[in-house]
Amino acid sequence: MFIPKRIVEEKLKQILADDIGLGDVTSSAIVPANLIVNAEVIAKEAGIIAGIEEATLLAEFLGLAVKVMVVDGEQIKRKQVLMNVSGDAQTILSIERTLLNLLSRMSGIATKTHSLIEKLERAKVKAKIAATRKSAPGLLYFDKKAVTLGGGDTHRLHLDDMVMIKDNHLSIVGSVEEAVKRAKTHASFAKKIEVEVTNTKDAVMAAKAGADIVMLDNFSPKQAKDAAHTLRKEGFSAILLEVSGGITSENLLEYAAAQVDIISLGELTHDARALDISLEILRKE
Repeated sequence: MFIPKRIVEEKLKQILADDIGLGDVTSSAIVPANLIVNAEVIAKEAGIIAGIEEATLLAEFLGLAVKVMVVDGEQIKRKQVLMNVSGDAQTILSIERTLLNLLSRMSGIATKTHSLIEKLERAKVKAKIAATRKSAPGLLYFDKKAVTLGGGDTHRLHLDDMVMIKDNHLSIVGSVEEAVKRAKTHASFAKKIEVEVTNTKDAVMAAKAGADIVMLDNFSPKQAKDAAHTLRKEGFSAILLEVSGGITSENLLEYAAAQVDIISLGELTHDARALDISLEILRKE
């Protein structure tokens, strides 16, 4: 994933502004102005680190000096020093929570994603783990990037990435065939068309209508397996098959056994536990 540095900086500035409000009254009241200090950002548990690039941008944008000891996507250990930040004490204290929230959330998502991918690899399953758009408002870019750093797929990042025909679209249009027909007429030839279905009959209809991807929504593992078998029996072995809805770490391998291509989980972004990371002031100069 890549977007220009200035755009990322603007996103970070907005997040920081929400946290600081009209100013850090505690730091300005008790910490001397222009005091230079050194601080370390330390992992308090093992996992996959994510957000180092963004944390560095945030700190450097505010005039702080940063030395990084790890790279995004790297496996880190408990008590490992991730980065060193030095500069104005008031500034470091003011951005501490924003910086840590970003690192902790992104690292938690990356760690969760990586653990699920390892689970599939141990079971010798080739299905891809993908995110959904169930993200915290304003954090979609950071959440999706964390998924990629954990080894997963972003799926759709924005609504303009691909045509995604869901149940409410079908309720309005009336049928799978008509929805796919309209999509093919109006969408760019470069855009893939995915159709969300709730039964095997509609899955076959979507494939016959020319969908590139069929999403089996809220299917049980057995239903997903039966649908996959039916589609391949009908001659649609080249179509990508995705399962989504109700999938967790516990039942992941049951869905993988259905021999689908993509397994998308909302829990990657909306339910991932943040990795425990802290910032500690070392000394004042």
